[in-house]
Amino acid sequence: MNWQQLLNTARYNGSGGAERPDRPNHVQDADRIIFSAPYRRLANKTQVHPLYDIDHLRHRMIHSQEVASVGRNLGMLVGHWLETEGQIAQGEAYKVAGTVHAAALAHDIGNPPFGHSGEASIGRWFAEKFEEPRSVFKGIDSARWEEFIKFEGNAQGFRILTRLEMYRGDGGMRLSNAVLGAFTKYPMTAAVQASLTDEAYVGAKKFGVFEAEAPLFAEVAAALGLKEEQGEDGQRWWRRHPLVFLVEAADDICYNIVDLEDGFSAGDLPFEKVATLLEDLIKDKNARDQSSYSDYEKVCYLRARAIGKAIDACVEAFQQNYDDIMAGRYSGELIADSRLGPEFAQIKSAAKEQLFTAPRKTKLEVRGRNVIRVVLDGILPVFQALERTGWDESQLPDYERQLVRAVALDLRDVRSNYEALHAMTDFVSGMTDRYAVEVAELLSGT
Repeated sequence: MNWQQLLNTARYNGSGGAERPDRPNHVQDADRIIFSAPYRRLANKTQVHPLYDIDHLRHRMIHSQEVASVGRNLGMLVGHWLETEGQIAQGEAYKVAGTVHAAALAHDIGNPPFGHSGEASIGRWFAEKFEEPRSVFKGIDSARWEEFIKFEGNAQGFRILTRLEMYRGDGGMRLSNAVLGAFTKYPMTAAVQASLTDEAYVGAKKFGVFEAEAPLFAEVAAALGLKEEQGEDGQRWWRRHPLVFLVEAADDICYNIVDLEDGFSAGDLPFEKVATLLEDLIKDKNARDQSSYSDYEKVCYLRARAIGKAIDACVEAFQQNYDDIMAGRYSGELIADSRLGPEFAQIKSAAKEQLFTAPRKTKLEVRGRNVIRVVLDGILPVFQALERTGWDESQLPDYERQLVRAVALDLRDVRSNYEALHAMTDFVSGMTDRYAVEVAELLSGT
């Protein structure tokens, strides 16, 4: 792979005209993401603590902004190194930084309410329906079941960016190819991912593109010159864009470090535990005197220092693995393979044992899973009725027509069973935590 193609800032869908030197496309990409409705909804979606009561705990929008900030710093440092190595032209470091920044802003844009437990709830609901197929579920090829029973927010994000938002059905947000490439952590469909049983590549851990958007990603991959592979059945998939590793590293840095801060603020982690874990990252015996700080101020200070150290460590890891990254062979995570890998492993262990199992969080996740099931059960009759009408919305019965109006169901693109199921996941995954609760109460009559 080469940087001339990888930094292709032409807009996906061949639209938008020539790039203005005073308004680069990746800068406009970030603006389009920030001003979009799916991005705004992240302000009321779970990061770690669902339906939080403490105002200064992080939600998905704050997390996305923090990841974008760290990603921009990673991109600028790597970009300057690429300039000194003669890999990119002088002055192009800003393209690297801007591409990572925009992709990081959007990295969670497809996540459903209630975080990963929301993904699991959607998947389990569909798995149960496919076990006893009826009505709208009957016409779905079993190869496509994986898209729904392993519902993936990354693939939903690509769908939002390239199809649903802004220019609907005509390129979506029409972001630059480089940003779409840096966004896509798992450059394959669910069917391809399921067939790669012996593939240990990090980009094959999940799927990142729905079958409906597979031709769109193929266009992006071709424009970027991503390394193409073929599965045993001849289906195409691609190695990651090198900047995906920086977006992923920014996410890893933020959620590991700032989850400690939020865990302390929520009362789920004691100060001594958080301080020790952060100090192990910093490894600085000459740190500023913190004797006059409150415990919260100390945690904030240590968090800031730790992020800086982690950025430097990930840049070093990118440089050390550069040849493998560019060849599509690298299959690790920069934060895990960095000199701070053991310390981050300790943070993950502490979060798993104490933070993610906190009683309040567990109870709210259980509630969230049930909320999503109520929503899906409640809107299912609309799509069953729509199928019986031959996909003619005007022929829906009175109650189903009322329900469409009441919850603003979008049925414009539903002309098949497959499109019906995606319309359902578009609806439920786009909800905020609190709106999902409100709709569940409406549908259940409580």
